Amino acid sequence: MKYTVITGASSGIGYETALAFAERGKNLIIAARRADKLEEVKADVAKMNPNLEVIIREIDLADAANAYKLYESLQEYDIETWINNAGFGNYAPIGEQDLNKIQSMLHLNIESLTILTSLFVRDYADKEGTQIINISSRGGYTVVADAVAYCATKFYVSALTEGLAQELQDKGAKMQAKVLAPAATETEFAGRAREEENFDYNNLPKFHTAKEMAGFMLDLYDSPHTVGIVDAETYEFQLKGPIYPYAGPKK
Repeated sequence: MKYTVITGASSGIGYETALAFAERGKNLIIAARRADKLEEVKADVAKMNPNLEVIIREIDLADAANAYKLYESLQEYDIETWINNAGFGNYAPIGEQDLNKIQSMLHLNIESLTILTSLFVRDYADKEGTQIINISSRGGYTVVADAVAYCATKFYVSALTEGLAQELQDKGAKMQAKVLAPAATETEFAGRAREEENFDYNNLPKFHTAKEMAGFMLDLYDSPHTVGIVDAETYEFQLKGPIYPYAGPKK
């Protein structure tokens, strides 16, 4: 029995992605901080297909040590796809940032993602049909005013994942590495990033719903492309090859 792992699965893109993969008949391992929300995801999947298995892991990946704990707790499962969706943002000028929040963001967006990516690649790179999909952002390709630190974390995610994709290809590995780069998406993200409890996405000129983004995730999953990115102007979803330049191994 194979499983799809989704971190940050309690709401937003993670929640909708769990439902989208369940519709494909995929057994799930879902991880997040809020166990009650994960139970809701499990119940929703059961309504769709009671034969699917949904494993819950309540864990806070803002503590990078928990990334190791999460991975070690899944050794008995055969993992087909790993989706690193957990992350959060911040809007504030660099000199006015809450550094406690920024440290947590760095631990989650960079450290835990790197640890989980590395461990999964170590164990599964040569297994047929495996994929790792890391969630970056349109801000992982364009620096956004007053979100510089957040964008920097997503530049890291994009570069790491694109580089990994090239590395796997160079080695002839069977695993595919892909990066999803959403633009504004109607989730809890903006409220937490802006410290606004009731952020209204309708005030934005354009945005996608989390369900739409999960659909884009499946488009990326089904494709041979490395990058799935929302165009900054048109908000159309595009599938592309690697965007960052890559200096391959010397022959």
